Amino acid sequence: MNLSKKSTVEEIKERFDKDVERFSNLETGQQTTIDSPLCLELITDAASYTNPSAKRLLDIGCGAGNYTLKMLSKIANLDCTLVDLSMPMLQRAKERVSKETSGLAEIMQTDIRDASLKDNYYDIVVAASVLHHLREDNDWEQVFTKIYQSLKPGGSLWIFDLISHDSPQIERMFTSKYAEYLDQFGGPEFHEKVFAYIEKEDSQRSLTYQMELLKKTGFKNIEILHKNVCFAAFGGIKP
Repeated sequence: MNLSKKSTVEEIKERFDKDVERFSNLETGQQTTIDSPLCLELITDAASYTNPSAKRLLDIGCGAGNYTLKMLSKIANLDCTLVDLSMPMLQRAKERVSKETSGLAEIMQTDIRDASLKDNYYDIVVAASVLHHLREDNDWEQVFTKIYQSLKPGGSLWIFDLISHDSPQIERMFTSKYAEYLDQFGGPEFHEKVFAYIEKEDSQRSLTYQMELLKKTGFKNIEILHKNVCFAAFGGIKP
């Protein structure tokens, strides 16, 4: 994977600054993302079953706040820390979240690699459609370690994201199936546009890679909640 030609952090921020409305739809989620509404439910259900008495939530790459809003529908009045590159996204997220919780709604405009997080502080961390922007392997390990350290013992991390596959043959198979899905959704031109965007902006890793990284950084009871084509929902618990 040639990472040198990928989008910069500033380019990613500028794109999301212009896309607030699309990311504000709690019902549909991101329509180019297979099973987005289902995984929104599964991740927030998993978090609420694992940490029913949670008080603090960290939402990495929060966008317009959909995951936090869904989480608040299952565990009321959480203190919510919303992290994103885009200030327009953060402003929309804070506006929406503040109406649904009597707890704090704190925003942090930063790259998660640069975020200053308190140790042993959060009960739940969610990261939806964001970690695929990490580039080098050391970025991935740094972020997973940072998340682990920020969680209280017994706290949990839940991820929904675009993934790759370690086998080139299986990667080709699922790439073909995703192309078919996009063709049905928006036609060949739409499919080509989405694939060009992924090639430019994303550097996803396989589910196997991320499961091993969860183990390496200390997580236990690692679970796969759902996988369909090249998208997966999964997570783990800090012992």
